[in-house]
Amino acid sequence: MKLLRAVSVVCLCLLAALSASAQTWTPVTSLPTFSPGTALMLTDGRVLVQDSDASDWWTLTPDLTGSYVNGTWTQVASLQSNYGPLYYASEVLPDGRVVVIGGEYNFGSGVWTTQGAIYQPTTNKWANLMAPTGWNTVGDAQSVILPGGTFMLANCCTSQEALLNAKTLKWTSTGTGKHDSNDEEGWTLLPNGQVLTVDANCGTCDYSEIYDPATGDWTAAGSTVVDLVDQGSHELGPAVLRPDGTVIYIGATGHNAVYNTVTSQWSAAADFPKNQQNQQLDVADGPAALLPDGNVLTFTSPGVYKTGGQFFEWDGTNWNPTVNVPNGPGDSSYYGRMLELPTGQILFTDGSSDVEIYTPTGAANPSWAPTITKFSKTLTHGKSSNLRGTQLNGLSQGAAYGDDAQMASNYPLVRITNTGTGHVFFARTYDFTMGVATGSAIAKTKFQVPAGIELGASQLEVVTNGIASNPVSVTIK
Repeated sequence: MKLLRAVSVVCLCLLAALSASAQTWTPVTSLPTFSPGTALMLTDGRVLVQDSDASDWWTLTPDLTGSYVNGTWTQVASLQSNYGPLYYASEVLPDGRVVVIGGEYNFGSGVWTTQGAIYQPTTNKWANLMAPTGWNTVGDAQSVILPGGTFMLANCCTSQEALLNAKTLKWTSTGTGKHDSNDEEGWTLLPNGQVLTVDANCGTCDYSEIYDPATGDWTAAGSTVVDLVDQGSHELGPAVLRPDGTVIYIGATGHNAVYNTVTSQWSAAADFPKNQQNQQLDVADGPAALLPDGNVLTFTSPGVYKTGGQFFEWDGTNWNPTVNVPNGPGDSSYYGRMLELPTGQILFTDGSSDVEIYTPTGAANPSWAPTITKFSKTLTHGKSSNLRGTQLNGLSQGAAYGDDAQMASNYPLVRITNTGTGHVFFARTYDFTMGVATGSAIAKTKFQVPAGIELGASQLEVVTNGIASNPVSVTIK
């Protein structure tokens, strides 16, 4: 259990940039008037952000050049008045709605609540969502959208899991054979549609498991080789699937491990270094995100819940230090949240008014990009259209945290740029297929052309995990 952070405190530390690095952090130009916490990417290009430990939500809308740095904050509908969660499950459904359920805290009280809600962006309304029957806790639970589009939820404090029928809002039990409770564990979606986890509640067993949606069963996935779990707190770090088919699993011990999805084998990864005070860096809860070039950005700090945050990029072999945010030295890793933006940048929040955007230096391999195979060359503003292609769900869920926050973005965004003005618009996507690293399989999505879009010749792209397809020419009527 983490201590509740006083999110209004902002550390005014100087930016400790590395002179040899070209990566940059840039603060958003419009300071939020709330305490930004968990952020999710809406399918219309807006970022939905919670006011930490409160019921109000906001959106960050990019400007007409597509810039989130120069975006605009707008308050949207709030959750039910008795629900203000901190550390909870969250996902974007294939129909574009957003699920939020559970919470280790509710308005600052540690209650491991079972409350939940679903947000409909088209109507700007939240509706109550009941937890599975018989569950006494949901709390800081993990979740995932399975390849069939089904939302899967854990009970934080037992070995129970359940599947949500998004149309009826009815739950079905699943997850036979789980080795331990779900407490503090995270879930990572694999290319074969299965879900990987590392057990946090079996002592020093270094045990991992895989969930198979076809059977509803958990089975052993082998030893992680090194101990990733802090035995005192049971905390773990995030895990991110990379384009090469490996999962970098980040530990709360300074140790890290790699799971190879092709061979189903674990191997030790490089440890984090110690900081200047000779303290071991780790991620005892904290964020990570896949960059367009396949590197993974993560946020470390020394020990469990201690401050002194530093950022690193994993290149598949080494942890390379990179630039820090102003608040970094005063942050613990668990303060942070990351979200992939369609620009290829990473949004970082830490509960303060300093929202930062990371611009990496590397470029994506062209083979990782989505492709468009079928579309309408003439589109009508305010009307819907269909699109087909490959790799519309990207090669990874994107950003991760673990049990306390989920912000996967493995779904297509449709970005339209007017040829004459250069202005950028996003068309709301919905009813898309799900999964990761689906290769040559044809995926599909519907999208609604925004009513306020500029008319005339335009370029249309599909963007997933911050990587854009080659553009196609369309005419907006």
